[in-house]
Amino acid sequence: MRKLILYIAASINGKIARKDGAVDWLESIPNPDQSDYGYQAFYNSIDTTIMGYNTYAQIIGWDIAFPYSGKKNFVVTRKQDPPQSTDVNFVTENHTPFIEALKQQPGTDIWLIGGGQLNTALFNAGLIDEIQLFVMPIVLPDGIEVFEAVPQEALLNLEEAKSYASGAVLLKYATR
Repeated sequence: MRKLILYIAASINGKIARKDGAVDWLESIPNPDQSDYGYQAFYNSIDTTIMGYNTYAQIIGWDIAFPYSGKKNFVVTRKQDPPQSTDVNFVTENHTPFIEALKQQPGTDIWLIGGGQLNTALFNAGLIDEIQLFVMPIVLPDGIEVFEAVPQEALLNLEEAKSYASGAVLLKYATR
């Protein structure tokens, strides 16, 4: 079975984006060794992405080419008539059964890009298999949390901890 992996960066106080969804703060963190934090290896290990509608809207608002071309991309939304896109498929109902079935299909792992509401919904449904959280050396005064709303209490198993010259720390957890 394919793993659903939440691969995400957050501030020390758990914010994944500013209140308006901006992630410009990531660019302000010095990166003396020009590390990609394992991004390319991770990206090469997945063939599918899942994100919430607000995350998708933020990405297309960057006015760049869609960054996940060549992957199967799904946007989970409650909107019944989302705009058409050649880059993504919209999942407008039966979100949990859809992702359960997706995990059973042949392929490599699945990247849960976010955001906070979707992270919580999928975590509470027991669908996230692994969390790769990059804790960045910054405190944000407000913003979107890794888990918005109320996540269920759960103990996680630390599989890896790695620090970077930038002050970022990777915490890799198995959820079961």
